[in-house]
Amino acid sequence: MHVLKKAVRHLAILSAIGLLSIATGCSKPADKPSTASTSGPATAQVSGSKLGDLSAFRTIAADVAGLAEHNQLPAAKARIKDLESAWDSAEAGLKPRAAADWHVLDKSLDHALDALRASSPDLSDCQAAMTDLLKAFDSMKGA
Repeated sequence: MHVLKKAVRHLAILSAIGLLSIATGCSKPADKPSTASTSGPATAQVSGSKLGDLSAFRTIAADVAGLAEHNQLPAAKARIKDLESAWDSAEAGLKPRAAADWHVLDKSLDHALDALRASSPDLSDCQAAMTDLLKAFDSMKGA
């Protein structure tokens, strides 16, 4: 009976390790650059980072910056929620790759969120925060 319990325990441990390995591998986005027609200059700027392809995040950030540039702060506030959701969803796959880089981007995103979600958002603060966020994304190229 003792041998059977030991064998079952080992099998359970090995199965858990295997399932966790599969789940971890699936949570990371591919490092290969996208061949879609949407890959323009913004994609090239951040696809070579240690974190992988950040172009989808940068594209949303550029949308938000454009809205802020045109003083459409309610729309920018709504759009940055998409960036926040996508960033938070990808954290488990991105952060282990380069935690320091992830934290740089995360802090910059938090600053942009704070500026846009202020009770009385200031246009110049929002624009500056978005410029800083785009620079943070761009600084990851080849990092």
